[in-house]
Amino acid sequence: MHAVILAGGKGVRLRPYTTALPKPLVPIGDSHAILEIVLRQLAGSGFRRCTIAIGHLGNIIRAYVGDGSQWGLEVDYVTEDSPLGTMGPLLTMLDQLPEHFLVMNGDVLTDLDFGAVLGQHRESGAPLTIATYARTVSIDFGVLSTDDGRVVAFTEKPSMDYRVSMGVYGVSRSTLHRFTPGLPLGFDEVVLALLAAGEEPRAFDFDGYWLDIGRPDDYDRANAEFSSRRGLLLKGA
Repeated sequence: MHAVILAGGKGVRLRPYTTALPKPLVPIGDSHAILEIVLRQLAGSGFRRCTIAIGHLGNIIRAYVGDGSQWGLEVDYVTEDSPLGTMGPLLTMLDQLPEHFLVMNGDVLTDLDFGAVLGQHRESGAPLTIATYARTVSIDFGVLSTDDGRVVAFTEKPSMDYRVSMGVYGVSRSTLHRFTPGLPLGFDEVVLALLAAGEEPRAFDFDGYWLDIGRPDDYDRANAEFSSRRGLLLKGA
């Protein structure tokens, strides 16, 4: 039960909060850092080892988390000297990871069962498992459908439903051997390469509580809701 937390980003969308703090350490509610909540949840889900990929202000994350023993975890670190994208950091540490492991962004606030995601991934034999969440996107304009210069349909301010990636993945080491270590690699590139090869990822559909703290609106919402959802988010932790 090994997890990799991606915590090397600069958190540009959350400035000025992230001017002096790395994004995973911005406070939620009554001073809990989002990374602390994630580590508590991982330990509560049965994980015992965790690797944190650090970069921007990584020394502060290392000082805050230490060896992870306060949460019952063994934590180690890898450092990004230059940005490597979502999946790029994994290529530099493959030899240190088990065949199946969990990967997640360090700014995810959710009551998702991380152990269940990794368990389904192991059992399915899929090259990649993606935790997904239903999002409704509202369009603030009237939408026209056109054909050869003619307007053939009109919808006033429609909304569209999608399932989006939650930033939590079950990954197999063998899936990543096809990519070159040291080069940037995005999540989108991995998914497109798998689809092109006919190796379809699996979805872990989730409909509980999820916020992407990298979005300012969601960060404000997380602070407003944390007190009422503390028991839900830290159950078993």
